[in-house]
Amino acid sequence: MTWRAAPGPAGTPADLMAARRGRRLLHEELPRVRAAALAWRNGLGALLLGLIGFGLLKGRTDVGALASPYAPLVGVLLLCALLCGTAGGILLLRAAHGRPAASPVPAPVPGALPVGPVAAGHAEALRAARALTRGVAATLGCAALLTAAVALTWYGPAKEGPRVAVTTPAGTFCGEPRSTSGGRLRLRTESGEVTVDLSSAVTLRAVDSCTPPPGRS
Repeated sequence: MTWRAAPGPAGTPADLMAARRGRRLLHEELPRVRAAALAWRNGLGALLLGLIGFGLLKGRTDVGALASPYAPLVGVLLLCALLCGTAGGILLLRAAHGRPAASPVPAPVPGALPVGPVAAGHAEALRAARALTRGVAATLGCAALLTAAVALTWYGPAKEGPRVAVTTPAGTFCGEPRSTSGGRLRLRTESGEVTVDLSSAVTLRAVDSCTPPPGRS
């Protein structure tokens, strides 16, 4: 069986307008993606700067004051945020300005139709849109990691301070020293704050923890 191609129906003015509109959209596609990438880059950059400034002003200044394992966890979160932010910034720059390289000129292929500027621009627009989507996701991930790190510096438990055990005829009191005044020591214990009269103290020693060793009450 032999197949023969035959001309189709004549184009209408509506077909011509649709073709022109499609060609115009293809011409404007890459600049539109570039403009969107610039807007996203500026907006997300301002968001990250605000988060960093807020964390530096309101968070703990010494991460080492956090109890284990929260201090190392903050470091891991900050490292992941740095990697995500770097990847997001590179992808957003790629979407806004293209690859930092000259466009290669392909050699002509016998029997193949040449790739026009419209098709090349469409392919670059697709790559830029893909880089923009990934860059936005990476930058938002960076913002989420920064927020988690700052939240841990705010609400993470602090390291336990020095503990003091005071033995008196009334019993042994152990806790974190708060203040001394008039020969009295104010301790913060697990059951609340107590005041101990040092004049009746039998022993006074510094301890690492108020928890008794196993086998002792």
